[in-house]
Amino acid sequence: MPVWRYMQLCLTHPQYGYYVSRDPLGREGDFTTAPEVSQMFGELLGLWAASVWRAIGSPPLLHLIELGPGRGTMMADALRALRVLPPLYQALNIHLVEINPVLREKQKATLQGARNVQWHDSIDSVPAGPSVILANEYFDVLPVHQAIKRDTGWHERTVEITDDGRLQFGASADPIPRFELLLPPLVRAAPVGAVFEWRPDVEMMKIASRVRDDGGAALIIDYGHLRSDAGDTFQAIARHSFTDPLKNPGQVDVTAHVDFQALGRAAEDVGARVHGPVTQGDFLRRLGIETRALTLMAKASVEVSEDISGALKRLTDSGRGGMGSMFKVIGIADPAIPNLVALSDDTEATAS
Repeated sequence: MPVWRYMQLCLTHPQYGYYVSRDPLGREGDFTTAPEVSQMFGELLGLWAASVWRAIGSPPLLHLIELGPGRGTMMADALRALRVLPPLYQALNIHLVEINPVLREKQKATLQGARNVQWHDSIDSVPAGPSVILANEYFDVLPVHQAIKRDTGWHERTVEITDDGRLQFGASADPIPRFELLLPPLVRAAPVGAVFEWRPDVEMMKIASRVRDDGGAALIIDYGHLRSDAGDTFQAIARHSFTDPLKNPGQVDVTAHVDFQALGRAAEDVGARVHGPVTQGDFLRRLGIETRALTLMAKASVEVSEDISGALKRLTDSGRGGMGSMFKVIGIADPAIPNLVALSDDTEATAS
């Protein structure tokens, strides 16, 4: 079967899929996301959402949508920050797009007491209207297509079963017709044996069309590359370590890096405005994460202060274990919004 179909089954098979049967997050899970590292991450995204609300004229109703909301931690932190703006807080309708029943229950517990919260299987069922859409580590788990370059052209990469029952990578017998014409120039020059990955534009176009038509903006945060290029990034993570993506299907998290150039191109193709991308470290610093960390540390014990300092370093640094440069941030907005806070050189915000 094609790699994209294998990835789709591993993650979302109704009985055996990784994302429909477990809570994968945290120390006891397979990976940790930025909202689990520190409350500062979600709080600053709440601040960013407030800046968008103001930029579109402070409408009396705003849909705050999160795609793949994990345990609800990021949304809870964002809402705590937004409570200091009663007109905006009263305007919010919260929409969580989540297919995992285990995580839905955790989200309900985390967001207990929050107003106007609804759950959806896809963004398609979220009502129309001005929206702020947040997607942290969402696109990396959408199924990725792969093609491998041979002397005869580009062939779709597949997953096959060997005679002794193991899984291995293979390739379709026939090349993909006229595929080279669709490729970015960098990829056309790739050597034989190179792998190129792409995702369909459908999800990005849905998001971009919504903010174009209804007003608002989307913020996408994920790990990936700034320009379209060849490279095999299909990988698996289990217990916070990399593992073979062809072993234990459905039991490990399989992902692939996000092509931010392709995301931006898809959004522009439907008439939305693209802001960024910038690195996560730059984005959070522009929002004022260092000021927020100092504020929290001033009220904390020595031990808690050290934890806050460590979280700041992990979220913004580029060194080993840091998320600051590996993760990128891109904004997709209503064309009427000239700038988005922290995604344009001339706009900044400060957290307090």
